[in-house]
Amino acid sequence: MRVVVMEDYQRAVERLRCFSDVTDHEIVVHAARPTTVAERAAQIGDAEALVLIRERTPIDSSLLDRVPDLRLICQTGRGMPHIDLTACTERGIVVCSGGGSSYAPAELTLALILASSRRIVEDAVALRSGTWQSTIGVELNGKTLGIVGYGAIGALVARYGVALGMHVLAWGREGSLARARADGHEPERELGSLFTRADVVSLQLKLSPETRGIVTRPHLAAMKPDALLVNTARAGLIEPGALDAALRAGRPGRAAIDVFDDEPAIEDPILHHPSVLATPHLGYVTWETYESYFAEAFAQLDAFAAGAPIGVANPEPRTRP
Repeated sequence: MRVVVMEDYQRAVERLRCFSDVTDHEIVVHAARPTTVAERAAQIGDAEALVLIRERTPIDSSLLDRVPDLRLICQTGRGMPHIDLTACTERGIVVCSGGGSSYAPAELTLALILASSRRIVEDAVALRSGTWQSTIGVELNGKTLGIVGYGAIGALVARYGVALGMHVLAWGREGSLARARADGHEPERELGSLFTRADVVSLQLKLSPETRGIVTRPHLAAMKPDALLVNTARAGLIEPGALDAALRAGRPGRAAIDVFDDEPAIEDPILHHPSVLATPHLGYVTWETYESYFAEAFAQLDAFAAGAPIGVANPEPRTRP
């Protein structure tokens, strides 16, 4: 099959171990990030299959109309808000989704908590400029960690918090609260109470119509002035404009953010807020995760070519001859 990998701007794919194992397909990897539909279509060309790196490349009807040879899209990771599944199904394009590791985003969450609490980035930058001990950090031992969404990632973050000597509060659905209780953590049924009590709040919810904007201005305003908000999940969980307003008002005192409404987020004003530690959506960006993502995507290519697609996400997929 003729296969295109889109937006590998880190030039990682061809360095993966699993890439050298692919021998039955003609794969072209594009590093450049196209900004228009025409540019995306030009990169895809006459490809029969497309491999996407997470949510970097939007796929809609206007693009699909320009690439009539496309028969398969392999989506690395589970999230697909950027893909119009209906448009794909109507055109007989099979969409396959992948899995992912909970450890990479959980470890980044821990890194952001530690870096923000001990002001590591500020002091590292200051030291290179000749300033010795420019900040004073805070200890996490004995503090309260509030986790919004106790799924696989949230459970790992809770374990890391316990290892640091933190008391863990967990908010979520009844099943999530039951799992948190079984793991030895305190279930918190009121989201507002969690924001009031916690010294560190970590958002670990999936973004859905029900959870979009679930973190409101009153929630943030209720946080302690020295509290830290960490978001490695999705920017849309927070009410638009609420975080910037809250930080300007001094509650919470700090935020660590890995996700943004529009990515790549180069001009987002929150990047320049003095109380924010921002990273460029690194939650999934590890060699281990990339190996897993692309090994699964390449297996999907083989299965599709053999006439037995796996990991199909279309509600009622139809394949073209």
